[in-house]
Amino acid sequence: MNTLYLECAMGAAGDMLMGALYELLDDKASFLETMNHLIPGVEVRAERGVTAGICGTHMRVLVHGEEEGREHTHEHDQGHVHEHAHEHEHIHEHVHGPENPFGDQSVPVHIHVHGSESGQPRWPVVEHEHVHDHAHGHAHHHHAAPGQIAALIDSLPLPEEVRARARRVYDAIAAAEAKAHGVPMEEVHFHEVGALDAVADVAGVCYAVYLLHPDRIAASPVHVGSGTVRCAHGVMPVPAPATAALLQGVPVYGGAVQGELCTPTGAALLRELAESFGPMPPMALHAAGIGVGTKQFEQANCVRALWGESADQPRGGEANGEICELVCNIDDMTAEALAFAAERLLECGALDVYTQPGTMKKGRPGHVLTVLCAPEREAEFARFLFLHTSTNGLRARRCAKYYLAPGAETAETPWGPVRVKTAEGFGVKHVKPEYEDAARLARERQLPLETIYKSITYPD
Repeated sequence: MNTLYLECAMGAAGDMLMGALYELLDDKASFLETMNHLIPGVEVRAERGVTAGICGTHMRVLVHGEEEGREHTHEHDQGHVHEHAHEHEHIHEHVHGPENPFGDQSVPVHIHVHGSESGQPRWPVVEHEHVHDHAHGHAHHHHAAPGQIAALIDSLPLPEEVRARARRVYDAIAAAEAKAHGVPMEEVHFHEVGALDAVADVAGVCYAVYLLHPDRIAASPVHVGSGTVRCAHGVMPVPAPATAALLQGVPVYGGAVQGELCTPTGAALLRELAESFGPMPPMALHAAGIGVGTKQFEQANCVRALWGESADQPRGGEANGEICELVCNIDDMTAEALAFAAERLLECGALDVYTQPGTMKKGRPGHVLTVLCAPEREAEFARFLFLHTSTNGLRARRCAKYYLAPGAETAETPWGPVRVKTAEGFGVKHVKPEYEDAARLARERQLPLETIYKSITYPD
């Protein structure tokens, strides 16, 4: 199976991950063309970078010609800019302009809490005139809110699979930042330039993974750095609280390198993408991509993306994986509330969520809710179940897992190509058309979906 392994020996940040994946792409020009037409005023540049004598790619994101404002931020050891949450009082000056991708800016005066460059704003953007004790490089700047970032992601001309993954990344970051700083998510606002910089990073990484279409993604344990980092709140320990929250259940380590190596954006992307964390699996290596940070260390400051073919598809009766099953009985939630809980659990990264009708105590009708997740996330999803449902207890069991290795091919129809999902192993191969591709052709050609399905010529 095609395997992507992310080596995070110097942590991870969105720009470094995007640079490493960019080097693996066959059509780099097309990727940059797409990225530079996603958000008005946002430009993505692939620049040559060198770290400890190793050449790679540094992805530079410019918003209206400038990088994220250094006056409002501190710089991570890998050169990525991160804006930690901090409180300011503002005098608001409402400015309506077509250059703002977040739209309407008319909101009342209030106090904001500013989050990281990777936060997920949910309320209107306001242009602020600051009254601060410390100097800023300019008097006005926009702030975005999570709902507007979500709306912006939804509007990007990218496949729905990419947008959905980017939204999950932002949900995770927003929740971690709010928890870390002890504020509700609705009180976390973010500097517009930093928010757009992070949207480009997250969208770029998710889009590159979509184009590569690996069968399996794994990552190394994550080097988080050591010591402390200074931000607007003062001196914080490494890993920063939001990053630590995002990396719960992930193997991490410190070391001699002083500073913050893994950003919240990098942590959230790794958590979303990687199915497992550990040593590189045995595979025939085909290519290596290197995403370079800007700060220099004695060791190479980069993320490596290693691409290869692994031969760990079982052919006999041996299980090829493990899965955790969490089960609870519920008889006091409405159908709407239960459906919402299932949706939220999937958004949090559950592998599957389903309900079965059952008869509970005292003859009451109810449902048995089952959540499937990766074994290393068992405790995390137990908490999610308590948070999103009314259950006071649940059952957890580890199960051996048999599965066919996923893959992808391209098939032909009289009206154009469609992608095909494959699943192979144990001497069996399943093939199924990608619904979205077939549905697109059916709409374009005004044909029944079944006609498209029947016309597909599958590859040998």
